[in-house]
Amino acid sequence: MMPPEGSSLVPGEALASQKGVYCSKRRVLGKGSGLQSAAQTSRPAELATKYANFSEGTCKPGYASALMTAIFPRFSKPAPMFLDDSFRKWARIREFVPPFGIKGQDNLIKAILSVTKEYRLTPALDSLSCRRCIIVGNGGVLANKSLGPRIDDYDIVVRLNSAPVKGFEKDVGSKTTLRITYPEGAMQRPEQYERDSLFVLAGFKWQDFKWLKYIVYKERVSASDGFWKSVATRVPKEPPEIRILNPYFIQEAAFTLIGLPFNNGLMGRGNIPTLGSVAVTMALHGCDEVAVAGFGYDMSTPNAPLHYYETVRMAAIKEHPREVTEMLLLGCRVPVVTSGCLQKASGPFRALAPALLHLHPTGQSILQAQ
Repeated sequence: MMPPEGSSLVPGEALASQKGVYCSKRRVLGKGSGLQSAAQTSRPAELATKYANFSEGTCKPGYASALMTAIFPRFSKPAPMFLDDSFRKWARIREFVPPFGIKGQDNLIKAILSVTKEYRLTPALDSLSCRRCIIVGNGGVLANKSLGPRIDDYDIVVRLNSAPVKGFEKDVGSKTTLRITYPEGAMQRPEQYERDSLFVLAGFKWQDFKWLKYIVYKERVSASDGFWKSVATRVPKEPPEIRILNPYFIQEAAFTLIGLPFNNGLMGRGNIPTLGSVAVTMALHGCDEVAVAGFGYDMSTPNAPLHYYETVRMAAIKEHPREVTEMLLLGCRVPVVTSGCLQKASGPFRALAPALLHLHPTGQSILQAQ
């Protein structure tokens, strides 16, 4: 099977380790290397002119897709966030098995969609002429930064897996628009779910779609269905509040933006992107502006919290978290999608302008504001 059209990296071309991050055959991040981004591209002059009169904080219609198209000419914005009843017609995902497509899952997906019957954002969000989105990670860098009001200011706030909100509103905000997860990552206590959010499944294996069918039909979930840890047996959402993430975003994040090994289009060791990078890829297609928060870890401070919601410290891990590596690789491939910069990365990493970060009002990155 050939890599999807538009893939700009060949298998093995993007490599990452604690000693450095490589992008497009050229070392750009690493100990002592500073920034030499192989993909460092200044904003096209026509875009700078087009958006010159927009005041700071004003949503810029079409900004993310326009800049992405300038960087990746084959970037195609028309990619629905969620699967709808025409999912079998989309060739980009039809030929791939999960997590990069839907091959072999037609009956399960059809059964789910026949009950959910909703395939888009809420009508209020769909009607916006310009959407500002933020992807909120789980990193301890959010702790004690009081960024909650800034996060809540976005039109769409995306949270991942079981990251809690209640009790942490000051730092992470109180608003949740989409919660993207998979069976093993989903909240297991019904009272943890936000009342007004959409529940979005990212299907990484066929069992994930089977699990969602159980959830939607309120059937008994079997613990022996091929899950690697215990899973939620109930999600307190009505079927119209449930969506299936378009697996094209997993495919595009892995093979086009990050450059993970293609492995003939099959799931294998080292070619599954983290959920954070998948969420960012989704936002590039569905939002006019994109920002991220909470993907920073300070490896140089062993007593800093690993996650904003727990007491485990950075000293408990020995190497740079993979999600940060992938965000840096995204930055190498997709420079300056929003007008921000990463002021620093912890440990041996140092970066200046990997993408997708809005600036905090102080001039620091919202991701690494300290």
